[in-house]
Order: sequence, then C-alpha cells, then structure tokens
Amino acid sequence: MTTIAAMAAVPAVASSDTQSPQPAQPTAAPATATPVATKASSSLHVDSVRRTVLAGKRVVVRGHLNPAGSRAVVSLQVRGAKGGWTTVDHDRTGRHGRYVLTWRAAKTGEKKLRVHFGGSKVMGSTKHTAGTTRIYRRAFVSWYGPGLYGGHLACGGTLSPGTLGVANKSLPCGTKVTLHYKGRTVRVPVVDRGPYVAGREYDLTAATKQKLGFGSTGTVLTTR
Repeated sequence: MTTIAAMAAVPAVASSDTQSPQPAQPTAAPATATPVATKASSSLHVDSVRRTVLAGKRVVVRGHLNPAGSRAVVSLQVRGAKGGWTTVDHDRTGRHGRYVLTWRAAKTGEKKLRVHFGGSKVMGSTKHTAGTTRIYRRAFVSWYGPGLYGGHLACGGTLSPGTLGVANKSLPCGTKVTLHYKGRTVRVPVVDRGPYVAGREYDLTAATKQKLGFGSTGTVLTTR
C-alpha cells in the first residue's frame, strides 16, 4: 500500500500531444525567373555564283542577309574531300545586308560551296548552300571513232557511235572527267587509252564530241 500511495503522489507528465503549438515558419517567396532575350531569326540568300572558273581565278559569290543590318559577318565555306567545311573568305554586310565573297581556287575539280552567318547579339545563326562551282584548266584534245567501231576499249567493252567517254593515257579507267566547251558541259568516264599524238591530252569519242559541239582538234576546259 505504501508503494502505491507514493506513486499516486507523483504528478503526471504532459504528453507531446498537449504541448503548446509552435509558431509557423515564414514561407520563402518564389524566385523570379530572369527574362531571356529572344533573337530574331535570320536568313541568307545567294544572288549569284560564278560556276565556271579557271584554276587560279576567283570564284565570286554575291548575296544578302535578312534582316538587313550593317557589319554582320558572313563567311564563304568550301567542302573538303572528307566532308568538312573550310572557311575561305568573310565579308561584313552593308546597310542593305549585301555581301560579296571571293575565293581563288588553286586546283581543278568540283567544289561545293555554302555561305554561313554565325549570329549576333540580336540575330540567330544561319547558313545556305551555294551549289557547286567547277574549276577547270585548258587541255588540247582530238576525237576518234569512225573506222574503229566494234573495236575493243582498253577499259572494257567495245567502241560504238553512242559510246560516251574519253581516252587518256594516265587517268584510271572509270575516272569521271567534266569537259566544258563554248557553254556546253559533259561529264564522262575514261573508257580507253590514248591519244598517242604529241601535245594531245584526251581523245573524245564521237558521241562526246557531238554533245560538246566540238570540232576536230582544239582546246576544251577540263576538271582533271
């Protein structure tokens, strides 16, 4: 009985459920998003390209950038053999957005071009393909065919009046050669060996001669 009475005399401890409520913590204000400036869209236009150029001469590309604005930097790029693009010239646009880009092509061949604008503080970047320019050199050529039809071609097959191609002493068989003569252009393979006359680089088949509107002997432009 003594033990029970002593325990009854001890005051009860308040449970956690009866504790006084804590003051609410202030809620942090949501962060204000920083406004992002929107750049105006831009577009490049190519007005003219010199498509036929002799090696060592300049390829010229003219065009304009929209929206117009002075001092925007526009670049001319040439595609390499491995697919990458190399910048070969740049120009700052004038008040009306116009630009003139040039490139002096040292080697023959067909080159893909494009123009590129890297953007500015107020305009987005853009690019535009400018097509293909052919860089030529001069070559003295002749032609062959009549009296030889049905004969064996060094690269395989037989020669006929409709055979398109050229004979050359060193280029691998099947190599594509682009020829240009008085405004006409053909692209044909090497199909035979020759010519074996001093000073002549190619023999055109009769069909190739006809497509070019070529005479008997003379100078044409070639990419190889």
